[in-house]
Amino acid sequence: MVAAHALRKAGHEITLYTDRSASHWLDESRPTGAASRFELALGYERELGLAHWEAAAPKCNGIHLTFCPSLGNRMVTLNGVFATHFQTIDVRLQSHRWMVDFEAAGGRIVIESIDLDRLDAIAAQHDLVLVASGRGALAELFPRNARRSVYTAPQRKLAMMIVTGADGACDGLPFEAVKIHLLAQHGEVFWMPYHHKDHGLTAVILFEAKAGGAMDRFDGCRSGAEVVAMAKTVLAELIPWDHQWARSMELADRNGWLMGSVQPTIREAFGRLPSGRVVMPIGDTAMSLDPIGGQGANLGVKLVRHLSQVIAADPEATFDPAWMVRTFDAFWADHGAPTVTFNNALLEPLTPAGRLLLIAQHGSTGEGDAPKQRIANAIVENFADPRRFTDAFVDRRVAQRRIAELTGHSWPRELLGGALRVGQGQLRRVFEA
Repeated sequence: MVAAHALRKAGHEITLYTDRSASHWLDESRPTGAASRFELALGYERELGLAHWEAAAPKCNGIHLTFCPSLGNRMVTLNGVFATHFQTIDVRLQSHRWMVDFEAAGGRIVIESIDLDRLDAIAAQHDLVLVASGRGALAELFPRNARRSVYTAPQRKLAMMIVTGADGACDGLPFEAVKIHLLAQHGEVFWMPYHHKDHGLTAVILFEAKAGGAMDRFDGCRSGAEVVAMAKTVLAELIPWDHQWARSMELADRNGWLMGSVQPTIREAFGRLPSGRVVMPIGDTAMSLDPIGGQGANLGVKLVRHLSQVIAADPEATFDPAWMVRTFDAFWADHGAPTVTFNNALLEPLTPAGRLLLIAQHGSTGEGDAPKQRIANAIVENFADPRRFTDAFVDRRVAQRRIAELTGHSWPRELLGGALRVGQGQLRRVFEA
């Protein structure tokens, strides 16, 4: 939809082929994910006139993270604040409104299911065909790029639910936060404010379970209600210090949940149809990421912006394989590579560089301009733009240099201060027990 609007606004004749009507998206579909977006994506949607919910949707200003190397051991906390904010808006609501807007802007929508033969026929009628089928069957048309794809299997088992009644999760924090519980041996839990199509302010909760771990408990769930019930049980058992807010939560709507897994995959810049014609992937079809870093929707919107700029610079270009490869490779070098590197790093055990950063910022509160707060803010800003700080997550020497630059102190000083704060916390828990 963002691509359709961007290219239509640029004056091109655009036809959108989809198997769902606007009303079907709104009333009968499950969300395709949480789809949080940061300022680079939100700003482009604003530029295209698509930011209809900017004032109404909650603005999330930071991240509250708890790192537990073992169950019950809250070793390190992080309270980092964004320079701007991010928003998480029901994709079903957006899809409905953006389809209505698109037709009002002179775009054409055709409701039908598309298979390979039909896609080939469509390609014969258009100068450029962009395929945004997510991870469905059409995605297999585009070969996996083995050099850019690290994984050959999913790394997490996912359970997502949109809920009402989960109030108070951010009580005591000085900012509206996404809460992340990083349980090193078992997976991650995310809570964030959400703008629901019917209820407005709600919450979305995502479990990223490691197979066989204590969080891997959702396989037997057959309904959204069962997923929510299991979520309450898992939260009470795994994060007993922070689950009270979940006791009264209920599913926001009958379709407001998902379960599954994602194999992170980067595909080639074009696919060749039986006739020899070529089409180009965008969104999750081009770059499928685990949702752990909240980067999928953002990367898709950034790719659309890049495509639109390339087309605007040479609207008479021939959209052949060379053009597609050249266009995608330029995007990959700028945004794709650092984003995928960052997102993949979150799926792995903490690197030495990651441990250094996390310990150095320990004690951040989300307020003020103390050295440790600057480190925490820099860490969370990388979610907004992974080009900023990803190198510090994967290279210990870079992490050391960045800590010194942010604080004006030598990195050993900040590491020692953080380590002492971590040690005090661990001793206090021992005596309290």
